[in-house]
Amino acid sequence: MKAMGEMEEGDAVFGSNAEVVKLDDKYRPRKPKYINRVHTSYEWNKYNQTHYDHENPPPKVVQGYKFNIFYPDLLDKATAPTCFIEKDGRSDETCIIRFQAGPPYEDIAFRIVNKEWDRSRKNGFQHTFDGGILHLYFNFKRNRYRR
Repeated sequence: MKAMGEMEEGDAVFGSNAEVVKLDDKYRPRKPKYINRVHTSYEWNKYNQTHYDHENPPPKVVQGYKFNIFYPDLLDKATAPTCFIEKDGRSDETCIIRFQAGPPYEDIAFRIVNKEWDRSRKNGFQHTFDGGILHLYFNFKRNRYRR
């Protein structure tokens, strides 16, 4: 400070330790923030229609998922985050979906139901990365009974 002289009007301290700490904090490894939803509903197949009614409904079944994962401070904004489906060691009925974005974010994983996805836009599939937010919406295929 002595070498720079006295502070004059309009001068501000630049490069203080507080700013360095903020930059280090911004780029330290961390988990991203997320908002997830599970879509559950009744499945009115022939069995359930016979044995249940609207006053005594069947158990709810997972129909799909919605994932919104926030990546506001990505270092490489040109590459979009990706997701991978992995086998679950505990059960064949579930699998692990893992989201990977790169620095400074760590991978996050969720356990979901292991069913085939319906990838048509008409039925609600969406996989986009826009404005630092990864949107992944999907529903499961429905098995229709046919003779």
